[in-house]
Amino acid sequence: MDIIIPVIIGFFLAIFIEFILLFLLKPMLIEVNAVRENYKGNYIPVSVGISWPMTAIIVFSFLYIFSFYEDMYHLFILGIVSISFLGFIDDILGQRDTLGFKGHFTEFFKGRLTTGGLKALGGGLIAFFLALLFSATWYEVIINTFIIALFTNMLNLLDLRPGRAVKGFLFFLLIIIILAKGNIDWILISPLLGAVLVYFPQDLKAQIMMGDAGSNVLGLILGFLCVLYLSWYFRLAILIFLILMHIYTEKYSLTKTIENNRLLRIIDNWGRG
Repeated sequence: MDIIIPVIIGFFLAIFIEFILLFLLKPMLIEVNAVRENYKGNYIPVSVGISWPMTAIIVFSFLYIFSFYEDMYHLFILGIVSISFLGFIDDILGQRDTLGFKGHFTEFFKGRLTTGGLKALGGGLIAFFLALLFSATWYEVIINTFIIALFTNMLNLLDLRPGRAVKGFLFFLLIIIILAKGNIDWILISPLLGAVLVYFPQDLKAQIMMGDAGSNVLGLILGFLCVLYLSWYFRLAILIFLILMHIYTEKYSLTKTIENNRLLRIIDNWGRG
């Protein structure tokens, strides 16, 4: 019973705060020309996902005041703020002449650092730092680093059509909860879940984009939960899946794959109207 109260508070407080932040952020991003052309050719606000770390900080501050707080949340907040900032840099300043892990690292080894390369390197460092603090052995550090880093990028790969990244996040979150048999810290995820659900309808309607500033946050959350709450064998299986997905997307279009599969196409189009 003790955990239900902070979970409910965190969830509904996040809904309230996210609603206000979206109301303020959307016109601000348009005013400063922080817009990007979407798949339909319309220019809409980008990097709206920066609202999620802001919402999380406010909610967790409130929970701290009322003693519903664990020291581990410090690292979680540090992780999502840092990875969102790197995504924001790529959203706003990013060059679009280089794409994919292979492209960014090829340029890096030529002595040229792209914004995507900065995001990949910085994301790797954040993943390593978090894995280092939550791993018992050196090989767990390696496994956990790659899980967090690849999950972070996986959600970025999904964010190419309205609603797709949020649907992917909710699907993978459900899988993690099932594999963990529900034994996760619900206080940790309830604020972000509330914020994402408020954001979701406008994303589906192609009115706003989360950008890398948002997709990075969603991916890091999934990786973080895997590291904290899944067994060694489940983590290893998820890592293999993530590696295979990244290899696949380097060669083939994920969007075309979804469009060529009837079930995936129905799920992908759901809610767009």
